Formats: sequence, C-alpha cells, structure tokens
Amino acid sequence: MASTEHDLRSTLMAGLKALQLDLSEQQVDQLLAYQAMIAKWTKVYNLTSVRDPAEMMTHHLLDSLAAIPALQRHLKSTGLEQGSRLLDVGSGAGLPGVVIAICCPKVAVTCVDTVAKKAAFIKQAALALKLPNLTGLHARVESITETFDVICSRAFASLVDFTNWSAAALAPQGVWMAMKGKNPADELQALPPAIAMFHVEQLKVPSLDAERCILWLRPVS
Repeated sequence: MASTEHDLRSTLMAGLKALQLDLSEQQVDQLLAYQAMIAKWTKVYNLTSVRDPAEMMTHHLLDSLAAIPALQRHLKSTGLEQGSRLLDVGSGAGLPGVVIAICCPKVAVTCVDTVAKKAAFIKQAALALKLPNLTGLHARVESITETFDVICSRAFASLVDFTNWSAAALAPQGVWMAMKGKNPADELQALPPAIAMFHVEQLKVPSLDAERCILWLRPVS
C-alpha cells in the first residue's frame, strides 16, 4: 500500500509540474486524501466506475486539474481572482468541483447533484478536507435561485441541456465552463442564438492520451 501511495504522489507531482500548477504541500495532501475518500466511498456507494487508484489519478484528478490554469486565467482577466462563486453541475464525486475548491481557496464552490448520496459525499469531503469554501447541494440545478460567476460541468449533458437547465443560476456577467472530450461540433450547432461560445481551449492532461477541451459560453447580450 505504501508503494501505491508513493506512486500516486509521484504521478500527481509530475502532473502538477507539467500543468505548471504551484500548489502547497497541504493542497497536495488534500488532493490525495480526496482521492482516497472517493475510493473508500465507491466501495459502498458506487460514486465512480473507475476503481483502480492509478486510473483514478489520471482520469479523475489530473483530468480535473488540467482545467485549473484555464479557470485561473479567466478569473484573473475578469477581476474575480480575489473572490468568486462557482457552481459544479452534476458534480457526482465532486469532479471538478472539489479539485477546484482545493486549488482555488478564494473560489466559493457549490457542487450540485440530484443523487443524495453524492451530495452527502461532497459535504463529508468539505468537513474531512477542511474546505470552508466547498458546499454540497442535493437538488436539481433548475431549482437553484442563487447566482454564480462560473457554472461548470464535466461530461454532464449536452451543451443545450447544460446551459438551459442552469441559465437561471448564471450571474449577469457570468459564464459557462463546459469540460468536454472531443470538440462537440454538433452540440455547438444545436445551441440557441441567445448563447455564444467565446473561447475554446484545448487541454493536455498529463499521463492521459485523450482529447480534452473547455468550451467557454455566455449569453448574447
């Protein structure tokens, strides 16, 4: 087991270096503790279909971490780096929401999921990892009345459904951050004229040979 933990830490550290993410030792420990929590809860609650720790590191943690630099750049360019609100829709085990909460302590992250046990896991993660900026919410995103500067999702639904269901929760100057695999041209074409993509960002996930991108969307004023 010690060897596995050492290997996971080594893979994580190499990934952070490749992504040029400068995290504290505490943040690295929180990421590893978070992955261990997912593995433990998954045995009972089936949070994720990925069970192998090494695969979990690449397909979940590093995959989510690859989006952090892009998010940080957006927050800086919009003057929100000192405090913003982010909603992670269909968060599941908290990917990428919990990872964002760990890496960006000034971002108030709410992870919403319709499955009660997944929302309960987020609440437990917030307590166990000492993340005061993390909230777990058991609800349908359509019912949320608060507003957020960034609404993100990771392989959650089509762009049309994602933006439609969460539109009421978007702040006046807010944006959608949709994490996808291949660039979904058909989904983009299906978007209504009232929503525009203003940026697409190709991601390179360390240790993972797969296409990933972020689509940045906003309502047309």
